[in-house]
Amino acid sequence: MTDVKKDTDKTDDPFDFEKEFAEFEAQEEGDTAAATPSSTAGLPDITDQIEENKAHQDMLKSSMDAEEYDELAMPHMAEVPKDHKLWPAINDALREVYDPEIPVNIFELGLIYKIDITEAKDGKYDVYVEMTLTSPGCPVAGEMPGMVQGAIFPIDGIGAVDVDLIWDPPWDPSFMAETAKLQLNMFT
Repeated sequence: MTDVKKDTDKTDDPFDFEKEFAEFEAQEEGDTAAATPSSTAGLPDITDQIEENKAHQDMLKSSMDAEEYDELAMPHMAEVPKDHKLWPAINDALREVYDPEIPVNIFELGLIYKIDITEAKDGKYDVYVEMTLTSPGCPVAGEMPGMVQGAIFPIDGIGAVDVDLIWDPPWDPSFMAETAKLQLNMFT
């Protein structure tokens, strides 16, 4: 019988979660020497637009009650467990993930179709996410599921995080939350 060794240095998955998470932590701690550029290096820097949109969100939040804002910020297609105790933390984490070409977070953009939270045997909660992208040709298609995983995984009480990228139904602008449409000047 022949022993088969798995080459641990190679993987079929182009996204190296451990490496990306270490780089993310280095960036969060301000260690720019340890942080390496990702494949978004050739994309436009939308940091200023994101900050401007966050300021607009704050202004919008201050002009209405929290419940009314939350309703406007919820994409109509999203199936999420709003009553689960971890939902607020997951919701906040997803609102910090951005498509590098669009200055709106991926949740309000309508890219998250479904989230399931199930209790694991160890008392932690496993999270399953179904998401899509604005286009199959998105330059970060290989990275976006890992970005979502990386946002949810550090939350206290989270066990495993599985993210599936799906294409049916194909995304279109009608999937966006009203707040996203306002941020992109797409008044309906």
